[in-house]
Amino acid sequence: MGVLNGSRFGFAVLVGLVIVGLGCLIHAQSTGNSALPPAPHVKEVRMKHVLVIGQTKDWEHDSVSDTMAAVYNLGKESGLWDTTMRTDTKLLTKKELTRNAKNLNYFDLIVFASTSGELDMDESQKQDMMSFIKDDGKGFVGIHAALDTNHNWPEFGEMLGGWFDEHPWMTFEAPIVVEDPNFPAMRHFPAAFVKYDEIYQPKSWSRDKVNVLLSLDSSKLDYTNNPKIHRADHDFAVAWSKMYGKGRVFYSTLGHTEESWEDPDVRKMYFEAIKWALRMTEGSTASHGRAVGVVAGH
Repeated sequence: MGVLNGSRFGFAVLVGLVIVGLGCLIHAQSTGNSALPPAPHVKEVRMKHVLVIGQTKDWEHDSVSDTMAAVYNLGKESGLWDTTMRTDTKLLTKKELTRNAKNLNYFDLIVFASTSGELDMDESQKQDMMSFIKDDGKGFVGIHAALDTNHNWPEFGEMLGGWFDEHPWMTFEAPIVVEDPNFPAMRHFPAAFVKYDEIYQPKSWSRDKVNVLLSLDSSKLDYTNNPKIHRADHDFAVAWSKMYGKGRVFYSTLGHTEESWEDPDVRKMYFEAIKWALRMTEGSTASHGRAVGVVAGH
């Protein structure tokens, strides 16, 4: 019985202490003298959402997986965006989708990761994608074979700046010059450099409609017995920026090889290009003439 009475006494003391503690806490809160610090104010920053499309309907680049993985990892490592990677085009729509699928209203940027051929898109999807860029003011980044995509869709070429028209030198040690060193994705490059990559020749393209960021140094190119050279002006852009309506558009032919995605210069360029297209930084889209030293091979 003594043990039982002792247990009851201890329990009563414990209950009493809890009641006293609660009373003190209530009193402190009512008088505004709480010893507890206020909850810290955390500024919410919404992470951007990037949709990467890697569908290929023509040439299959070995580097598609490397390209998609690079965009994913750049977003994850920086904490600036999350990435949805798809090899289909289902999400390229503003129609409501079921089963947790996100449509274009969810995303801030589309990346075409060496897509090729005529993608599986109906007319409503094409209209929605163009509206996403042109009207909603969201971004588009085209990587390498994105230029070899949707040749039968005129507005796509207008948005991107042109289409693929051969690669006269295939994969080679490309002599490249920076034309806009102030653009965020160009600042880390030297004025002139060489990259082992495949440089596309664009058609239905004019520098009057884009801001050329990188181009081949035409004075260092071999034009001998090369029937694939179709540009009489020898103006071979390697990267450019432009506006399409309210939206920001960036394209570069760099990224053909798997090894190119291990190049910190290439990764840095696309990282900064995505940031720019997401409106995290500022950079020009104004067109300009060619530098004197690289005009028509002189």
